[in-house]
Parts: sequence; C-alpha cells; structure tokens
Amino acid sequence: QVQLAEFGGGMVQPGGSLRLSCAASGFTLGHYYITWFRQAPGKEREGVSCISSTDGSTYYTDSVKGRFTISRDNAKNTVYLEMNNLKPEDTAVYYCARPKTVWVKVYDDLWTDPSLYEYWGQGTQVTVSS
Repeated sequence: QVQLAEFGGGMVQPGGSLRLSCAASGFTLGHYYITWFRQAPGKEREGVSCISSTDGSTYYTDSVKGRFTISRDNAKNTVYLEMNNLKPEDTAVYYCARPKTVWVKVYDDLWTDPSLYEYWGQGTQVTVSS
C-alpha cells in the first residue's frame, strides 16, 4: 500500500526556517519524482518544488527560489524540503505527492499540475507569523 506522510510543520516567525520531511512506504522511492505542493486558505494547490528520480534535477516555483531546497534520501525513503527565510505568504498546508507513473523527464512546468499525481500525504501546516 502506497503511503506518504509529511512531518515537520509548525509556526515560525518571518525569517525563520523549517525542514519538512516526506516519509514514503509501499513503493520504491528511488523510482519516482516527488513533488511538494502547498495550499493556502481560499487558494488553489500550488506546486512548490520537485525532485527527479533519475539525475537529481530539482525544480522550484519562482516565489521560493533561493530560499527552499528539496533533497531526497532513497535509503531512508524520505524526501526533504528545507525552507529558509520564511515569509508570511509561505503560510499553507504542505503536501508531498507521487505521480501516477514513473517519469523519465519533466518538461516545462508540468510537475506543478496536481492532476498528474495519484498519491498524497495528509499534509502538514506551516504558519509564518510574528
């Protein structure tokens, strides 16, 4: 049974840092791209960052470039999202997701399309506030 579980959310002040973890089970993590999404109240789910399963390539939405870093440890079946210099607009529920199929390559910003993902974690709340 495929499962994803997010950990590490919380409340921080602007400028603070958090590290989110996505623990995977029921499948071989190393075969799949994994993406972090977030959803703020009243807004659509947004692709934040994606990491390749083939060559280590990483992808970020413009608003988090230079502040967030995605990484993976296949031996630990875990994907991480290191978030630095957090801003109030980063406040959201953060989800990790696995695509329906094994991807060889990602083109343009297709990784940001939620409809391409079949498995989702339960989400973890990140609140940035003073």
